[in-house]
Parts: sequence; C-alpha cells; structure tokens
Amino acid sequence: MYGMTVPKSPDDHFADLKRVIHALSSKPKRVSVIMPMLYEGRQHKRSSRESLDCAMALQELVDLGVDNIITFDAHDQRVQNSIPDESFENVMPTYQMIKALVNNVEDLKVDKDHLMIISPDEGAMQRCIYFATQLGVNLGMFYKRRDYTRVVNGRNPIVEHQYLGDSVKNKDIIIVDDMISSGESMLEVASKLKNLGCGRIFVCTTFGLFCNGLDVFDKAYADGVFYRVFTTNGVYQTPELLSREWYVSVELSKYTAYFIDTLNHDMSVSLLLDSSAKIKTLLEKKGLKEAE
Repeated sequence: MYGMTVPKSPDDHFADLKRVIHALSSKPKRVSVIMPMLYEGRQHKRSSRESLDCAMALQELVDLGVDNIITFDAHDQRVQNSIPDESFENVMPTYQMIKALVNNVEDLKVDKDHLMIISPDEGAMQRCIYFATQLGVNLGMFYKRRDYTRVVNGRNPIVEHQYLGDSVKNKDIIIVDDMISSGESMLEVASKLKNLGCGRIFVCTTFGLFCNGLDVFDKAYADGVFYRVFTTNGVYQTPELLSREWYVSVELSKYTAYFIDTLNHDMSVSLLLDSSAKIKTLLEKKGLKEAE
C-alpha cells in the first residue's frame, strides 16, 4: 500500500486494541471503542466457505467487556446483527460532507436542474438516497456487470458500468460511496458520466485509501474527469494527498468528540445520529435552500 510495505497490518492494530482492553482489567465503569473504519468491514457476508471476520471481531470486543462500539459508514451496517443485544452505532458523516462541499465550492447550485447524486453501484444506494433526500435532488446509479467465471486479485472483475437514471447533461454530479480503494472503479464511473455530458464531478467518500497511489487521480484531474475529491480524516492522510489541489479533507474530530462527551455524561447519542436539521440549517444559511 502507498508503494511500500506497510509495517502494521489491520490484524496488528486489532490485536493491540484487545491488549489495551485486557490491560484495563475490568476496572473502568464503561469501555467504549470508537473505530472510524470498521475492522474487516468488507468481510461482512459469507461467500462459499469464507470466514465472517467482522462479525467475529465484534463478538470478541463484546466478550472482552466493551459496552459501546461506534464506527463511521460501515460497508454493511447489518453486521451489527452479530451482536444484537449490544450497543453498535453506525455514524454517517453526511452533514460533514455537505458542509465541506458547500464551503469549498462557491458557485454550487443545489436544485434538481443543476445537481444530481450518483451511486457508483447498487451497494451504495442507501447512503446516496439519504444524500439526495437531504439535498432535494434526483438520484441515478450505475450497475456493475461482473464476470463471475473469473477471480482476479480476490474478486470477480467488472466487465462494464451501466448507467441507470435521468439525464445528467450539464448537471454537476456528486458521486457518493463509503470508500476509495485503488480508485479505478470510481474514475471509470466519472469518465462514463463525462461522456454523458455532465458538468463538474465531486467525489464524496468517507474513507480515501488510495492504495495504488495518487498518479492515476492526478492524471484524471488533469484530463478534467473530476473536479474535487472529499474524504474524511477517519483514516491516515498522507502529506502528498493533503497537498493535492483536487483534494479536500473532511474533519471528523469535532463530531467524534461530541460522541465521547455524550457517552461520558451517560446521555443518549440519538440526537447526534440525525443530522437532518443541521443540514437544512446549513443550506438555508448558505442561501442554497429557502427557509420554510
């Protein structure tokens, strides 16, 4: 990853987390784990004889005495069914994304004639529906047609991205997903949208890993494929990434601090999970939506 051998794997980090919990020796009043990117979050369902790593990890934490588990934008939040009697909160950073978007794009027009939300695949539809509902714009999606007769690098290769939805011609586009891994799939979707005549493309994903480096994004930006990429500081951001003109970092620290403070005061985090009112107020303040 990042063109080098990463010295500490996710397994190493998870083992260290368990060591810290063990070291507490059941003395704390309450143990909460805030894991921005859920450990083995993409290993959430069983195919053939695969192990359910994410479910097993959650059960391990609960067995160690963890009272609250908080994560951001889980790849599939249904993994919480593995610990049905315990506290698991899947926090969506939608407000933080929209705030970063409107603060960094001065001429953004939020209405059905000028903006659309696009889901890069069927798996991202739920988060895209929430985005589209909050902004009051239309939604489109891409269907990933895969070759299930072959496995390349651990997955079935994508044959084609097929667009389903209204016309994107001359409209700004927000592509929403939970993660950028290599970025190849995201950039292919962006290229398809450009060929359909759309305007600027904004990519909004919670976690930007950029596993294969930044060169492919630099080239795509120079070619006009996309305008800006927004990802959170929920994972490590390299100095090289932060220096890119096309990149905008979305701050999660303040939001996370609210969760810590709320839990430490024995209060419910329910109000923190619903950002609808905050998004509405933000858009009204920026003049992007009329006050009701």
